[in-house]
Amino acid sequence: MTERVSATPAAIELIQKLASVHGAIVFLQSGGCCEGSGPLCMPANEFKPSPSDVILGELSGAVFYMGDSHFSFAENTHTILDAVPGSSGSFSLDCGTGMAFITRGRLYNDEELKALPPVVRYGYQ
Repeated sequence: MTERVSATPAAIELIQKLASVHGAIVFLQSGGCCEGSGPLCMPANEFKPSPSDVILGELSGAVFYMGDSHFSFAENTHTILDAVPGSSGSFSLDCGTGMAFITRGRLYNDEELKALPPVVRYGYQ
């Protein structure tokens, strides 16, 4: 089965660091303007997913959600979470760590498209 999301070693390391400080964390990439266009990392207990949010997968214990409107443009793209030196949005847990979560994407090939799992929306599991 093809995964919808993956993470680089740098992203996994930052996820684990943040989870050790904040407990369970989640990601939301909403596709909105400003900080919504990048992945937002937050404590799991502070996030209430919308019924239409798509669950892309889990990365080192952190669930990665994507807003439905953004997913409609990205559903044929594998999302890759990375962490790079820099500063993220002020609402994301990575702010102040010296690292920033970013996402990259690549189109699936024909075989991967055939092996994609069904889309799972938070409110319709």
